[in-house]
Amino acid sequence: MTAPRTPLGSLSVSPLCLGGNVFGWTADEAESFAVLDAYVAGGGNFIDTADVYSAWAPGNQGGESETVIGNWLASRRNRSDVVIATKVGAPSHPHLRGLSAATITSAVDASLTRLRTDYIDLYYTHYDDESVEVGEFLTTLDELVRAGKVREIAASNISAARLSESLAFSDREGVARYVALQPHYNLVSRDTYEGELADVAARNGLAAVPYYALASGFLTGKYRPETTVDSSRSEKAAQYLATERGCRVLRALDTVATAHEAEIATVALAWLAARPTIAAPIASARTVSQLPPLLAAADLTLTESDMDLLNEASA
Repeated sequence: MTAPRTPLGSLSVSPLCLGGNVFGWTADEAESFAVLDAYVAGGGNFIDTADVYSAWAPGNQGGESETVIGNWLASRRNRSDVVIATKVGAPSHPHLRGLSAATITSAVDASLTRLRTDYIDLYYTHYDDESVEVGEFLTTLDELVRAGKVREIAASNISAARLSESLAFSDREGVARYVALQPHYNLVSRDTYEGELADVAARNGLAAVPYYALASGFLTGKYRPETTVDSSRSEKAAQYLATERGCRVLRALDTVATAHEAEIATVALAWLAARPTIAAPIASARTVSQLPPLLAAADLTLTESDMDLLNEASA
């Protein structure tokens, strides 16, 4: 990965963000350390996690991913070399749900402890909480920035209207302002971001860092008719095979990948990276062998005809 860094407010990030949702879930600590080492060696510096990862796994309580990353940071002594993003407010969190001032204050300290650091580079409101006025959580986040616990703030899973309201409040009151947005966005899920939400991001200079960039693995090309994949995400990914759109996208990806002698995942990420407002797609790797096609996306430039083919197939 040789592409230049992208600015996110005061931060500077690599064009591929490494998803940490698998750490402490399908990847144990040793496997996670190996992936993190390989990602950094390949030029990456942007790591995404959340306080709720991976509460969905039997026996987990949430925070497992942060703990693994924190242990890795302490072991490698490279905190200043990487940009760590985490999140607060998931409604599925066992204890700390929503965006009240009390929840955010408790959650950030717990995340800092698990990450074994005294600051978080990018702190997301994981899901909007419409029971809380934007002024309450933005004022609380601003206090964290002023205290040095957080460098920049961002939003995920938020409507265009609430995002606009949040940005207007920050501008009016002079408090911390979102610099990035993490939407659900990929070649087979375009409707949730394109349109009003993307327009708000573009008008306000927000960079987008899409999650599910590979559609739970579907856009790696390993899910095909009459095939079985042993993966914790296989059921979700295989759902796309049941749609005409999913099959069209796979055919188009095959065509473009063959033309560039590239992996399908590389092409899918390169398409996403070339879309307006996108700063760095998020993709996760359970093993080191899964990383190279992800890192290669930053060095693949798709032609106008490639983009047209993929856009038409995924429309």
